[in-house]
Amino acid sequence: MKNPPDNAIRIVLVEDDKTVREGLRMLLNGSPGFRCAAAYPNGEEALRNIEGINPDVALMDIHLPGISGIECVVRLKERMPSLPIIMLTVFEDNEAIFNSLAAGATGYLLKRTPPAKLLEAIGEVYQGGSPMSGQIARKVVETFQKAPSAAAPAANLSKREEEILSCLARGYMYKEIAGQLNISVETVRTHLRNIYEKLHVRTRTEAVLRYLGK
Repeated sequence: MKNPPDNAIRIVLVEDDKTVREGLRMLLNGSPGFRCAAAYPNGEEALRNIEGINPDVALMDIHLPGISGIECVVRLKERMPSLPIIMLTVFEDNEAIFNSLAAGATGYLLKRTPPAKLLEAIGEVYQGGSPMSGQIARKVVETFQKAPSAAAPAANLSKREEEILSCLARGYMYKEIAGQLNISVETVRTHLRNIYEKLHVRTRTEAVLRYLGK
């Protein structure tokens, strides 16, 4: 296999299951535009070495031996605040979801996410997005909808921006939103920048929750 180009997105894996870790490494190194810069079996080893790697994106298992993936995120964000981190898990666990997002995770995907979707999510987070699988996004929204809330903020959103927020709440990725609304991916990004500015938020999750009035 040829080495990926230098301009590939450089990803660090933190995953204790060797089979999963090696499978992800092979997927990344076998996909144009992606490169596995390093892979660690636990958070302690990642914390010792990741700053020297300086990756573009990290994929973090939530259940690790030793320190948890959530604690690893907290420590990594203290050292590398701009590093986007996608949590990977086999569980649709509400508490883990919220703890991960609160710790600074940028996205949250199930391990059974198809390879093409996983690569798309990495590309999305690299571009500044906050990928979240549809199942996880629905759980986030459903959990917040169960609690009493105020009306959605009067943010003067356009009809198109509200449509995009609706798609975000259903867990759609940029390409899916573009297809659903018959617009380009770049137009989706432009609308999202405007939405974030109007709602005074920085991430997809914050935008959806602010729009729901939570």
